[in-house]
Amino acid sequence: MNYQQILETAAQEASLLAGSGTVASYIPELAKVPPERFGMALIALDGQVYATGDAGERFSIQSISKVFLLALAIRLVGEDLFERVGKEPSGNPFNSLVQLEYEHGIPRNPFINAGALVLTDVLLEHLPDAKSAVLDFARRLSGSPDLEYDAAVAASERATGFTNIALANFLKAHGNLRHPVEQVVDAYFHHCSLQMSCLELARAFLFLTNHGVLPNTGERLLSVSQTKRLSAILLTCGFYDEAGEFAFRVGLPGKSGVGGGIAAIMPGRWATAVWSPEINHYGNSVRGMKALELLTTWTGESIF
Repeated sequence: MNYQQILETAAQEASLLAGSGTVASYIPELAKVPPERFGMALIALDGQVYATGDAGERFSIQSISKVFLLALAIRLVGEDLFERVGKEPSGNPFNSLVQLEYEHGIPRNPFINAGALVLTDVLLEHLPDAKSAVLDFARRLSGSPDLEYDAAVAASERATGFTNIALANFLKAHGNLRHPVEQVVDAYFHHCSLQMSCLELARAFLFLTNHGVLPNTGERLLSVSQTKRLSAILLTCGFYDEAGEFAFRVGLPGKSGVGGGIAAIMPGRWATAVWSPEINHYGNSVRGMKALELLTTWTGESIF
């Protein structure tokens, strides 16, 4: 399979959609990102690396970081986690207060904002420094010891994140946050500000492709069952209320972020990541989704 040619051709085809979305402007720092950026990478379990465009440029991964939070939380508390957060698709915007009120403070799944706030609270309960733990975990998965949070993005989110703060207060009112709201949202905003490249994201997702085992060391991070459950949530909940569309068009478990990134896995084969900052009204990268659709169509590789 000529993955390199496929990536390059998919990038060219997806470029025809330039201007179809908009850069996330509700976080002021993200609004500064040049909209024409595009990168894509695929890393196979045998170590082969394929990349095109701006695949080596780091960007704010935003909600893709929730995958790292979920993996850590499952490692710490196992199935007990799902007493505090659900595992069903939301069908609503990722920051819906209405849904959280209707469901009495139990977030629908770990990948909407309220769910990630609960995950952050779990990490704060079991780790001495949740911010450092998530950063160290991402460094370990990606093999990049110099990964950092973007302080400017974290501050920008803190200055404008009134809805997320409202969600945290609502969770607190329902007894589903055990730490001070300020502490939880500070850690959460830092997690979202993590900067990674497509190459680093693809490598970081390889342990999910490999049924919970880090390919380079053989270390098991999650059991086969835990990996299956996390991957299922990626498929059904990884794209907010556009998860069905992504499954229909692309057919891979994956996670998006409003920074324009998408990471996805083909279990047993490879992990891929794409970045294009222009997103649609659901919060998903327009060109990124198209490029991944072409990847699975042309390779004939998906989970279906």
